[in-house]
Amino acid sequence: MKLHHIGIVVPRIKDSIGDLANYIKFETIGIPMPVGSQKVNICFLKVGEPFLELIEPVKKDSPVYDFAKNGGGIHHICFEVNDIHAQLDDMEKKGATVLVKPVIGFNNRLIAFVDLNMKNTRCGLIELLESKN
Repeated sequence: MKLHHIGIVVPRIKDSIGDLANYIKFETIGIPMPVGSQKVNICFLKVGEPFLELIEPVKKDSPVYDFAKNGGGIHHICFEVNDIHAQLDDMEKKGATVLVKPVIGFNNRLIAFVDLNMKNTRCGLIELLESKN
């Protein structure tokens, strides 16, 4: 398991790239791409490691629409894993709640979202991303 990116929900990717360019030097990785399962467009920014992922909802029924409407912000931390199903099984056995079961994410890679339900450490939403094999 390794840290892959920090996801940030934004109302508009184009505007956010402009805002961030005033403060941070980064490289845009590709162009905004759709993730149909989540009804969003995403764009990765390389600032070092991990990447920053900008997330823009494209439909009102997107899971992040209301968050973006209220200004957005940091949404999740993503970890890349070799076997998403085995990792989810292990996390569930330890008390985590799977919020979104594996679905196709960017570049046809499986993603899932979990809440670790930790009592002493609140780290927010966790995304798992299956490695490219």
